[in-house]
Amino acid sequence: MLTHPTEQRLVALGLAGMAKALEDQRRQPDVAALSFEERLGLLVDREAIERENKRLVSRLKFAGLRQNAVVENIDMKAARGLDKPLLAKLIAGDWISQHQNLIIVGKTGLGKSWLACALAHKACRDDRSVLYYRVSRLFDALALARGDGRHARLLKNIARTQLLILDDWGLANLTPDQGRDLLEILDDRQGRGSTIVTSQIDVKHWHEMIANPTVADAILDRLVHSAHRMNLAGESMRKEASKRAGLDAKQPS
Repeated sequence: MLTHPTEQRLVALGLAGMAKALEDQRRQPDVAALSFEERLGLLVDREAIERENKRLVSRLKFAGLRQNAVVENIDMKAARGLDKPLLAKLIAGDWISQHQNLIIVGKTGLGKSWLACALAHKACRDDRSVLYYRVSRLFDALALARGDGRHARLLKNIARTQLLILDDWGLANLTPDQGRDLLEILDDRQGRGSTIVTSQIDVKHWHEMIANPTVADAILDRLVHSAHRMNLAGESMRKEASKRAGLDAKQPS
């Protein structure tokens, strides 16, 4: 508990990290050996770390990532055709600064969503805004927002997010309204943000999944032509994990 007047004043000034660091210093008998500048530096460092952690928590809450994944835990040994040089480039994050997209394609169980969430988590750590949607739920949210007057505001929030994840693209064909909504999202984001799309469907079949061919042309032009691609292949990682755990691999995953 902070009881010293200086610590209380730091908290009142919004410097809780410095207050905690000062309290810690008071409990360390050897802290007197440090110079004033060294002790002040430790206080400032603690404050910076506290603020960075709070921003990260806030960004992750806003992002709503489906999985708790981090790039440090990516399984590089799994036989799924992972392009390691491309992955290293994606982890570095310059592609987001350049407003490029990423398409991850592969059959179920290969970790597409997990990879997308890991890259999104890294973007949050790099102080970038992120927003995750399963495609079906995005269209549900847009339909609901259209009905209660929040449609334009929701589109604006999506447009200004630095990294948007559209997970499970292609589970169902797009209706005309959904196609127009997606085109508006991608048009607003072009040159302003990056988008990750995961899908079980090969890109060459995406056009036929959109009801209006003209809208389909426009969507693919904005999404595909500026995108990196990761084509995953191999056995389902969930199936392999079930085998290692001694479970029946024929059970639904």
